[in-house]
Amino acid sequence: MTFCLGVTVEEGLVGIADTRVVSGSESLTARKVATYQGPGYSFFIMNSGLRSLRDKVLLCFEEAFSRQISARERLFKLVNLYAAQVRRIADEDAKSLKENDFNFNIYSLIGGQMAGDSAHRLFLVYPEGNWVEVGPDTPYQIIGNSGFGKPILERSLTHHDPILYAFKLGVLAFDATRLCASNVDYPIDLVLYRRGSYELVEHRYEREDLNQISRWWQERMRCAVDELPSKWVEAAFSKLGGPGEPPGTT
Repeated sequence: MTFCLGVTVEEGLVGIADTRVVSGSESLTARKVATYQGPGYSFFIMNSGLRSLRDKVLLCFEEAFSRQISARERLFKLVNLYAAQVRRIADEDAKSLKENDFNFNIYSLIGGQMAGDSAHRLFLVYPEGNWVEVGPDTPYQIIGNSGFGKPILERSLTHHDPILYAFKLGVLAFDATRLCASNVDYPIDLVLYRRGSYELVEHRYEREDLNQISRWWQERMRCAVDELPSKWVEAAFSKLGGPGEPPGTT
């Protein structure tokens, strides 16, 4: 499985991707985010699904992108170009994959800003080649293993939050996923984009880089539960009785 997170806030974009690739009984480390920059454009693509699909789609997209200069005007045009390659590879490979009990399961997050865009944008592309834009109401999207990290983001993230805050939440969402899913793990690749800069910042974090953060967060959660107001539980615990006493004894 995979953990790829894209976040869009007013200040910019955050992308976080794990690097674990599972093939049968083997576990490999491989990059799941690709970055592209040039005069007047800057964007990243993150993928979940079969590694072979990711590699083939990206190669076809890069060839098409080098020829179609008009796709560099707006990010949605670039997403359309990418989606066309997804549909093309589906026509070539989906049938044979299904015959061998594999699904055509490539999901993609594309974020960045082109010369004609007034601001950065983030898109989710489905295996069918259709797409949706990730917007202010729910300013994030996870592809791959989404269930464990989503609660942290749902409770805390807004479109108005600083990019640093969004990154911290993203790390916590990854940490929750890593603890619960054996097929998601370090290293993780970080991509940051600040609105209007046309420049991506990339960084890789190893396990030892963030171990302290993970331990700090775990201890803070335990303290928070201990400090949780408990008057609301008294109705139930008053029926429990003390040690050696039957329930309901006072």
